[in-house]
This record gives sequence, C-alpha cells and structure tokens, in this order.
Amino acid sequence: LMTSIVQSGDEGLRTKATPVPEDMFGSPLLAQYIKEMAESLDAEKDGVALAAPQISIPYRIFIARPDRLLPPEEGKGQPVPEVIVFINPEITRSSKRRLEVDEGCLSVRSIYGKTMRHERATVCARTVDGSAFQRGGGGIMAQIYQHEIDHLDGILFTDHATDLIEVTRAQGAEAVTIPHG
Repeated sequence: LMTSIVQSGDEGLRTKATPVPEDMFGSPLLAQYIKEMAESLDAEKDGVALAAPQISIPYRIFIARPDRLLPPEEGKGQPVPEVIVFINPEITRSSKRRLEVDEGCLSVRSIYGKTMRHERATVCARTVDGSAFQRGGGGIMAQIYQHEIDHLDGILFTDHATDLIEVTRAQGAEAVTIPHG
C-alpha cells in the first residue's frame, strides 16, 4: 500500500514538523515511516528527495536519493539505489555564496520556478538507530538539504520562488508563465 504525496493546499505541508523523540529511534514505527517514504519516493521517477510531511508524517525526517542525480552510465545500467535518511536535520553551515537555481516539488506538481539557494550546505542529522552524522554537499545536494528542511518548517519553494511556470503533460515542453503570488 503506497502512501500518496500530499499536494499544495494540504495544511500538513504548512505545519512545522515535530522532532523525532528519543524513544522512537530504532523502533519498528520509525522503520515503517522510512519504508513508506522510500516507497513513495521510488514511485516518483523524477523525485530525488522527500520530506515526511509530504506523506502526512508529522516528523522532522527527509530522505534523499543521490543515485538519481547521476546520469546512467552507458552499458552499466542504473546506479544502485541509495536512500540516505536524515532525522532531525539541521543546516549547521552554508556558503555565503548563493545561486539562482531551477526548482520543482513533488507536492507542487507541474509548477517550477527559480530560487536562491546557498551553493554549499552542511547538515547534521541522525540515522534510524539514533547515531549522529554530518554530511556536506554542493550544488544539487545543497539545494536538496535546503528544500527539504524548508518542508520540515512548513515552507514551500513557491513561497520564495520567482519566474514560476506551469508545465502540463498535455503541453509537452511548452510552458505557460503564471503570475507569482
């Protein structure tokens, strides 16, 4: 049974997520949440990351699939699926330099825009068993960290994006500009 990704307008996307409590680390419940998140993300072939509130789980968890950022190598097939789990994540460092990047969201289907994101970011988070780790990234990984932590704070990229466009499957590559606001 796959959990569907909630769409913009769902109040859960606007609620600040709750930190995962100590007694939940290593629990079957937490493992189930991660499994549901991974299945939901796997079903979205263009998705690279997912925050728990996007499938109505009110906790500070996001997962990322960096393997989906790699082009498939000729003759080698797809990279091995790699799901990285970030529990109670916090950005502890970010570059002063910010870049304008294209952004979309599985909870704001068919809308894309430009956002200003730090070029590099470092996240401290915990694993399913509760151990702490730190992971830095640049470019798209830094963008993922910022986008997903925004979700955990009830913020959607459309809140601060510019040049929003709506792309519908029926139109193919043709884009329609929509007013920002």
